[in-house]
Amino acid sequence: MQVFSERVLAIFFLTTVIHTVDTLSYSVRIAGIRTKRLALALSLFNIIVLVSRTANMIQAPLLGSVVDRAINTHDLAPLPWIFRFIILAATVGSLLGAALIPTFVNVFVRAIRHLETAGSVPRLLYHGLSRQGMRAVRASVTVPHVAQTKSHLEIGNLPRLFLILNVFITAVYTIGVLASIYGGVLLPAYRLTASQLSGLINGGATILYALMVDPQAALITDQALQNLRPARQVSNMVVFLVLGKVTGTLLGQLLFLPAARLVVAATRLLAH
Repeated sequence: MQVFSERVLAIFFLTTVIHTVDTLSYSVRIAGIRTKRLALALSLFNIIVLVSRTANMIQAPLLGSVVDRAINTHDLAPLPWIFRFIILAATVGSLLGAALIPTFVNVFVRAIRHLETAGSVPRLLYHGLSRQGMRAVRASVTVPHVAQTKSHLEIGNLPRLFLILNVFITAVYTIGVLASIYGGVLLPAYRLTASQLSGLINGGATILYALMVDPQAALITDQALQNLRPARQVSNMVVFLVLGKVTGTLLGQLLFLPAARLVVAATRLLAH
């Protein structure tokens, strides 16, 4: 039982890391606007994405082992609460990422400017781990001011549709794999078929994101770089996207069981 609990806590931690990094990705656009080096900012952020991908690689088999153990011991009652606990980790990670955005933007702006001097990522990392680099990181720490952000926040001419879609897509991403795995628990004879449906669910969300959300966010950012929009609108867009991400993880709690039942229905359709 202790090992079981430790694994669930490890999955919670890894899920928190994944969603923290995912939330921080929004702030790259702000750093790119401030430095006028958007392509460099996006490229540099890929280093941090490696942390998220590593956490994802560890999280998946850990979750699978928890589910397999519950099935083998015929102790399925805790599983719905475990899945909801993991979804809660997505919310916690999103909130943590939101709180770290001001600090992350400052650190990233410094990193982008230093990379142009250093000339390579290894030299940049060496500088970041040096005493001088650590002092710069400490100096970049910024406490988020919610009241100040709220006073300057306005939706203006930001497209509403892509902000709403961001909420829905985040909800699907948050529960896609979890609903498929739990669908396999509800229909153990076809567990493999059910689990593979996560690719179809997340694939649909990816298509929507690639067609409706990411291009719109990129357009707004490029317009700000070309001085066709106030740079403040990019910051406002990031705030709304982050709020949408947090809301999407909460919506995932409501959609989890209906999505799992939908996976069961689709699995039965495929199996017969």
